[in-house]
Formats: sequence, structure tokens, C-alpha cells
Amino acid sequence: MIPLRDSRPSGIVPYVTIALIALNVLAFFYTLSFSDQKLVFLDRCAWEGTFGGTAPGYDPLLYRRFGRGCLYPVTERDAFVIRYGLVPAEFWSGEDLEPAVPFPIWLTLLTSMFLHGGWLHLLGNMLFLWVFGDNVEAALGRGRFLLFYLLAGAAAALLQAGIYSNTTVPMVGASGAIAGVLGAYLVLFPWARVLTVVPLFFFLHFVDVPALVFLGLWFVIQFFSGIVDLGGMEGVAWFAHIGGFLAGMALAFLLRKRDVVPGLVTWWRWQRARRYWR
Repeated sequence: MIPLRDSRPSGIVPYVTIALIALNVLAFFYTLSFSDQKLVFLDRCAWEGTFGGTAPGYDPLLYRRFGRGCLYPVTERDAFVIRYGLVPAEFWSGEDLEPAVPFPIWLTLLTSMFLHGGWLHLLGNMLFLWVFGDNVEAALGRGRFLLFYLLAGAAAALLQAGIYSNTTVPMVGASGAIAGVLGAYLVLFPWARVLTVVPLFFFLHFVDVPALVFLGLWFVIQFFSGIVDLGGMEGVAWFAHIGGFLAGMALAFLLRKRDVVPGLVTWWRWQRARRYWR
């Protein structure tokens, strides 16, 4: 299901949401400025000797053609992603192998949030941020929304990196932080309506559903996909989505404005009042 818009006007110009979208797009275009033809050589022996497993970006076919000894080739663009993405094995050990970042390795928790693996990855994330971000920004306030976004993204990355702690596959993408936005939206506005497009074979069906249904179903899919993929190929950071969503739900209670009553709280109070008057 693909969200197109929600039914709840935010009442603000969502400057932080717009700025985050702009930063993600600019970072993506900056990544594209690196060549996918020019090769950079990394030390396979250092990576595999330090962490075991496979060195990041290692391609056996490319190595047979261009590699020499411990040196294996990756594209210039891949080297940039390895440098600024979050590599769990590096993060937990504190060992920052080449290509190294010019700052403490833990800051890749933040830099990795603004990198994307392709157009679909970027556009899908930015669509979700645009549809749901403005209302959460209005409920939290601009400064706290930015803090919320970064904390949710960090929590998401930590869960994913904790489960796959030995991998050298770099983690990139804003989806963990945006999952936090979805979790906060569920807490704050569960009964808002979301216009959704559902592709069925060659046809597109437009469905208007409560946010509780759309976001609840989204979370269930992430959860079971993560369980099925546990110990698998690590192609999609399912546990980053799960961790970000749960962190967003918790942070929504902590960082919301005082006059904002979460929709789930309103619903709970209404249910208690119904039981009391029966």
C-alpha cells in the first residue's frame, strides 16, 4: 500500500520536514556525483582478518579481473557508502578501517540516515515522510521534531546493528527515522484517514483507511518480515523499521507539546468512561 495523503491538516508550514527531505535529496545527488565506473582498492585482508566474514562490497568477478593480493576493487560510489554508512562490525568494535571517516565512528549513526541505495529507496522514504511528517512536526514543535527524528533514527539503527552485530554490510537509509514518524503518527492521530493506492495486477485501487489500520498493517508486515529474514541476507533493514516505529511511539509521548493529547490516550479514556457508565 502506498500513501498519497492524509485527511488531517497540520496547520503549519512544516519547515523541518521540508528541510529533512531536501537534505536527503541533496545527499543522494552528492552520492551520485561519485563514479560507478572508477575503481577504488580496499584491503580485503584487513577487513576479513579483523571481522571475519566477507569484506564490504567484495565482488568475486570484479576481484578476478582487477584485484591483486589483498587489494580488492569497489566503485568510487560504493567506497563512499562504505565510509559513511553504518557498518555494524566497525561500530561495535570501534575499529574504523579504510575507507575511514574523518570523525568518531559512532557518528555514522547519523550520516547513514541521509544516504540511500537508489531512486526507489529515496522516493519511497520521502513520500512517507512528506505524508506523515508535517502532522508530527506540528504536534511536537520544530526543534523537538528534529530531535525526535534523529533519536528515532539512531534507535532504529542500533536495533538493526545489534541484531546483525558482526556484519560488514553498510546500513544506509532514512527508513528507521521515518518509521519513527509513523509510530508517532499512530499514537497521535490513529483515526485520521489515509488515502492509499493499492496495486492489484494491472490496476490501481484507491482506498481511504484509518491511520490505525494502515500503520498497524505496515508494522505487522515489518515485524513478520524481520522474523522470517532473521539471519538471512540482510537486504532490507526490517529491524530498523521495527525499532524506529516503537521508538517513535514512545518518543511521541515524551516530546509532544503539553496541549496535545495523543489520539490513543483519548480513545483509552473514552473506553474507560463507557465501561464506567454501563
